Amino acid sequence: MRAMGLLFLAGVAVAQAPSYQPVGSVAQIMLSMSYPFSDALFYIERDPPKTDHDWTNIQYTALMLAESGNLLMMPRLGVPTKDPEGWIKDCKLLVEAGAAAYKAARAKDLNGILALNSQLVDSCTTCHADFRPNYRRRPPATPPPAK
Repeated sequence: MRAMGLLFLAGVAVAQAPSYQPVGSVAQIMLSMSYPFSDALFYIERDPPKTDHDWTNIQYTALMLAESGNLLMMPRLGVPTKDPEGWIKDCKLLVEAGAAAYKAARAKDLNGILALNSQLVDSCTTCHADFRPNYRRRPPATPPPAK
């Protein structure tokens, strides 16, 4: 009887497990979500929000940036197989930066968003340094003089 109860509970847990179907690759999420939404926050001073509608758009931008970090944590094409714990840790940096920007946007706090610039940059550069081969290791544009 106890075994039947455990089997029943296991079946309920499996039936309630969320299912999802990743569609885009890591590169596609980065190019379509993470880059443009982070750029909108990085360069917010170029066209600062003035109206409630503008602030709502900034909230959506920050929200989508945070959620792009969550999407990057899901198994999908392009997720690095080396150091999966490090990958998740780095993705969470993006989620945290986006969530903080969302909170600042809800408060209509332009200075708060600007203050998050380094946190956002750090979330990007940390992950790229950990998982993009040759990140910031490009050869110089002009070759060094011959000896």
